[in-house]
Amino acid sequence: MIDNDHIAKVKGFNLPISTKFTVEICNFIRGKDLKKAKNLLKNVTEQKIPVPFKFALRDLGHKKGIGPGRYPVKASEHILGLLKTVDSNASYKGLNSDSLVICYASATKGVARMKPGRQRGRKYKFTNVEIVVKEKSGDVEVEKKVKKDSNVKIKMEKKK
Repeated sequence: MIDNDHIAKVKGFNLPISTKFTVEICNFIRGKDLKKAKNLLKNVTEQKIPVPFKFALRDLGHKKGIGPGRYPVKASEHILGLLKTVDSNASYKGLNSDSLVICYASATKGVARMKPGRQRGRKYKFTNVEIVVKEKSGDVEVEKKVKKDSNVKIKMEKKK
């Protein structure tokens, strides 16, 4: 259970970006530090680093070092704005901005508004995005290291 005193949230409703690209970006930044995620998305908007695609792979070109990927510039700019907002929300709550980790990032379809004009059946693309960050605690990292060390010792004993 997450304590509400140590998290900050931001929600973006009906953003005019592709849901498919936004889902891939959310998968790309989930679990990363907030500063690292901001740098990654800045590089994506400058088309230096591609976003690896895991689900929407049809007719998708290979990018060096990561496999299938793209440069979703417009979606990256909108999500970068949301990351700046969640950083402001966290500092307002008194959280340390250096120790923030993105623990939840989700993208869903927004409202389906029809485009005006003679063309029929054409819809605007809208996406809802929710991002939650939390402060990482040093206690959890120490416990993980202890567990890894104990697993290594057990494996070494079995080999002997």
